[in-house]
Amino acid sequence: MTHDDRRRGDRRGDRGRRPHDRDRRRPRDTDPRRVALGVLEEVEAHDAYANLLLPARLAEADLSPRDRAFATELVYGTIRWQRLYDELIGRAARRDPDRLARRVRWILRLGAHQTLHMRVPGHAAVNETVRLARQTREDRAAGLVNAVMHRLVDRDPADWDAELRRDLPADRYLSVRWSHPEWIVRALRRALAADGRLPGDDARELEALLAADDAAPVVNLVALPGIADRDTIPGAESGTVSPFGALLAHGDPADVCGHGVRVQDAGSQVAALALAAAPGDVPATASAATAADRDATAPGSAADQTCGATASERWIDVCAGPGGKTALLAALAARRQPDASVAANEPVPHRAQLVRDALAEAGFADVPVAEGDGVTALAAGEWDRALIDAPCTGLGALRRRPESRWRKTPADLATLTGLQRRLLDAAVAGAHPGALIAYITCSPHVAETRRQIEGVLERHPGALEVLDTAAVLADAGVDLAAAAAGTGFAPVGTGAPGLQLWPHVHGTDAMFISLLRRRA
Repeated sequence: MTHDDRRRGDRRGDRGRRPHDRDRRRPRDTDPRRVALGVLEEVEAHDAYANLLLPARLAEADLSPRDRAFATELVYGTIRWQRLYDELIGRAARRDPDRLARRVRWILRLGAHQTLHMRVPGHAAVNETVRLARQTREDRAAGLVNAVMHRLVDRDPADWDAELRRDLPADRYLSVRWSHPEWIVRALRRALAADGRLPGDDARELEALLAADDAAPVVNLVALPGIADRDTIPGAESGTVSPFGALLAHGDPADVCGHGVRVQDAGSQVAALALAAAPGDVPATASAATAADRDATAPGSAADQTCGATASERWIDVCAGPGGKTALLAALAARRQPDASVAANEPVPHRAQLVRDALAEAGFADVPVAEGDGVTALAAGEWDRALIDAPCTGLGALRRRPESRWRKTPADLATLTGLQRRLLDAAVAGAHPGALIAYITCSPHVAETRRQIEGVLERHPGALEVLDTAAVLADAGVDLAAAAAGTGFAPVGTGAPGLQLWPHVHGTDAMFISLLRRRA
């Protein structure tokens, strides 16, 4: 879960219109390029997110299914590749692209995307881009747009790439070629190395990861076990990572969701399964008592006589929004430990409501959702298994949230890693012997993953045991080797005190999962 999940773009309202204007219907746009341009301008101007804004704009437009798909690719693709496009536009325009008017820059980016990454013929890309400039009151820039687009299409992409490779230092070349900020390129290189994946100076896997971030992801679905069957989802095929995951290559996920079927990345599914499948070592007295009650379980006491009985475990998801993992945990608990209780905590009210909605749709409306602080919830100790899906930079989900790569900065790390550290320390403080902790981030950054686990082990020497997450998941039916088949890369890394998933290896978001057990 990331802070990006907690933000919403501004929407235009009726403020400033005369009363009778509200009754006039705005003509519905029939041009997918113009729709895409409007979305891109709003994303930049209002710090909005395309996945929230685009569906609303498509609903307002009068587009065929084909044109809706065209507009969607224009929006997401142009955002992903804008670093590359700005570099090429600057070279073709022979000026700094930042000096161009904002709308002209977006128009040229849209044109570059059509000619470089879509199957739009060069002459059509030029003509349509110039037409878009004229239709959007950029007549004076039409000549410049025409000249730049002609220079872009007149050269083969391989020639542009050779020029970039020759002119730019190594990291800047990778940043431009794969359209990532340089600091993210360096962070991903370090993360791969920490996972034992970069021997010597081999950059092949780094480029594969960057390329995976730039590929449009297939929609991942989850069929909640005991509620839905992934084999009966219309138009979907079974995924290779999650035993209850499915892939929807075509169609609208809204047409198949509901009744236990949700959109959820396979990496997120596997993270919830890891906690549910981890072997328990929880005394019955610990599961049945609160922290205060456990003080009364001295040898010879009545409570002590129940040791060895089957535990009714308490599971908690402390950073639960928007609720996908909580719903899956509830379904897994119902199958694996019918006597287990599940609870959720989400400090942001509107996200807490999303958790309640997700649970209600899945038939688990009785699962309580608190709106307190996650640190407080963990320190209270009223749990046997805790899922900490810690707020993070979200560098593992760049393919799904393309704007994030341009909005995150290294400065964000200080706040996020501090919160992650507090969550882990609270979990250790609240955990009774045998309690299980799943620490998860949707980021491979070493400061948010490996170093956090190393740090909590150092701060609490002897208090925690690190479980073999890959082995736990293998026992639960997760075949990482099958997921990595054909990629040429190892299914499991060698360096992290947990399991690091990768989009270029497993087809998931880059989720990090570490399982910890509290020792006596």
